[in-house]
Amino acid sequence: MVLRIRAGSVHPVTAPPISDGAVLVDDAGKIAAVGPHPHVPTPPGAQALEFPDAALVPGLINCHTHLELTHLAGRNPEPGFAAWIRRIRELKDATRPDEFRRSAEQGVRDCWTHGVTCVADTGSTGAVVEALARLGGRGIAYHEVFGPDPAKCAASMTEMEHALARLSRFASSQLHLGVSPHAPYTVSEPLYRAVAAFARREGLPVAVHLAESREEVQLVREGRGPFAEALRARGIAVEPRGLSPVEYLLQLGVLASGACLCIHCVHVDEPDVGILREAGVAAAHCPRSNRAHGHGVAPLAALRAAGVRVGLGTDSVASVGDLDLWAEAEAAGWQGEEALRMLTLEGARALCWDREIGSLEAGKQADLAVFPSTALYRPLPPPTALVTMIAGRIVHGSEADSRRAH
Repeated sequence: MVLRIRAGSVHPVTAPPISDGAVLVDDAGKIAAVGPHPHVPTPPGAQALEFPDAALVPGLINCHTHLELTHLAGRNPEPGFAAWIRRIRELKDATRPDEFRRSAEQGVRDCWTHGVTCVADTGSTGAVVEALARLGGRGIAYHEVFGPDPAKCAASMTEMEHALARLSRFASSQLHLGVSPHAPYTVSEPLYRAVAAFARREGLPVAVHLAESREEVQLVREGRGPFAEALRARGIAVEPRGLSPVEYLLQLGVLASGACLCIHCVHVDEPDVGILREAGVAAAHCPRSNRAHGHGVAPLAALRAAGVRVGLGTDSVASVGDLDLWAEAEAAGWQGEEALRMLTLEGARALCWDREIGSLEAGKQADLAVFPSTALYRPLPPPTALVTMIAGRIVHGSEADSRRAH
């Protein structure tokens, strides 16, 4: 179906905003034309949608989610980060597969309600992969790998390979699979090396939680702190590395494993930023989660000045309570067109998807959202999108019920 959407303002991101603009979407789900309303054709039979008091923007891109944990919002009050991580693991262990499936689907739909058309999700159950495939969403689903005991590296790899083989049938041009060796306190040195080698061999993107907390830095550099104590209590030897977490993962070959997304990057210094730049990685910045856990503030200006690609993520609702990317932009100090660029084109660049999504340009995928015009100018209540579209298909808002995948 050919669709023509007219709005009070159209924001291509790669060009100045257009007052009283329109976007034409072809029947292949791509953008056919963008411009002022009088200049965008209306083909015979095209369905017309008009939003005179709204802003039409590229679909937002959430560079870090855990949508399988949607059901855990507000259920983990642990104040200390190591204890919080341990409690999340306990809550996951107590969750049935059908609950993960419902949680993942609710998370995907919540994203669409917020105008998010692409997610970079990390999870261990496969529920988000299945939900995105079933509902027709877009994203990269990084399968999480755990295993702090070096003696169990082979078992962790076997489990990961079986999971990816099972999930591979869901992969498509719209849904990519990746791997995520979780974090230095849950992944052993040999497992990091093995996952990185596997990703290089299979051409899979990688996501890692990196330099998120002081406790992580303590563990890697000094071999002490709450994470070190928890590992030793399980009979797992811990040695001080004398390195920053960034230096450690560089040494293990993780940062050079291909398209690598480094999540958080709060505790990084100037040499670390140089390593991230030289490795060609991207960073997922999650300011509200960092604040909620007391981690500190990522050196965003230094990362961007160095040329590190940066996108914004909400992290899990267990950390921040919702999936509002506009609130993340505001927490990072951005508003208006600058915020919009970070939530769209810069997010697409971070995920190496900017040739297809992230801006309103002819030939790109018709991933877009329509918001009340005030959405671009916070602080305001979290905005709900009037319409969210992925590859030319309305997934939220006007007529979504009749055109949604079942």
